[in-house]
Amino acid sequence: MSLDPQAKAILDALAADPDAPRLIDLPPAQGREMYRAMAQAMDLQGVAIGKVEDRAIPGPGGDIPVRIYTPVASGSTVPALVYFHGGGWVIGDLDTHDALCRTLANEAGCKVIAVDYRLAPEHPFPAAFDDCLAAVKWVEKNASDIGIDPNRIAVAGDSAGGNLAAAVALQAKADKGPHIAFQLLIYPVTDAPRGTKSYKDFAEGHFLEADGMDWFWNHYVAGADAGDARHSPLRAASLAGLPPAYVVTAGFDVLRDEGKAYAEALKKAGVAVEYVNYEGMIHGFFNLQGVLDVAREAVKAAAKALKEALA
Repeated sequence: MSLDPQAKAILDALAADPDAPRLIDLPPAQGREMYRAMAQAMDLQGVAIGKVEDRAIPGPGGDIPVRIYTPVASGSTVPALVYFHGGGWVIGDLDTHDALCRTLANEAGCKVIAVDYRLAPEHPFPAAFDDCLAAVKWVEKNASDIGIDPNRIAVAGDSAGGNLAAAVALQAKADKGPHIAFQLLIYPVTDAPRGTKSYKDFAEGHFLEADGMDWFWNHYVAGADAGDARHSPLRAASLAGLPPAYVVTAGFDVLRDEGKAYAEALKKAGVAVEYVNYEGMIHGFFNLQGVLDVAREAVKAAAKALKEALA
């Protein structure tokens, strides 16, 4: 296994500036600004889309901003993907994942509803989870209003967003609704940090570092029950009966092993799972489509799996 040359170039460029601030040394507000700037520099820009609509929907802690993407070619009623952005529950927003959501909508032929859930540390666990669950319920309830099929709703997210998607799918199963037809989990957080071999192998110098995950985790989860599946879905008592899943990991990522472990646990529980590990990639590569050829291929492959699952 070797690091993709384009990914290596990104890591080399980051390492070449030893005076650049580390995320874990910044207050969350400054970390958010840094992440926005990085997203603008490294993701695709100007992805054409049929329609984009910003709305606010009711949530447990006040209105939740959402962004609804209608693909270029769209019928009157289409499947829906409810998307939860990554960023460790602390950073990230609708704009940092705008290009990815546009691409998924176009490639999968579905509407994407991106959710701007509350962020930690201002709003610690379970605020983000509560908002995401409320958003999926709203999408199902308002299916006719937004032009989607309530029987073809998927959830998805990357990193912390993948964690939220998995947790929402678990809760929806327990509550017998809302109905979720598919889950797309992109290098998801599935358990508390630092327990795996990939955490040891890629603790430093591979974009997301072990200390960085601690920073995110402590802002969001500190003080919560360690066994709560709403933040650690790998610890759920049972994964049986969950919707089919497409799980993506990156070979040079601290989260690789726990993503793989979740895919294996789903399969063992009888859930239909497709697991894909992009061996030469680093964490966050789905948002690096502007600089990584493999990222563009991976997003298209995930969208194809989503389209087929919701057909």
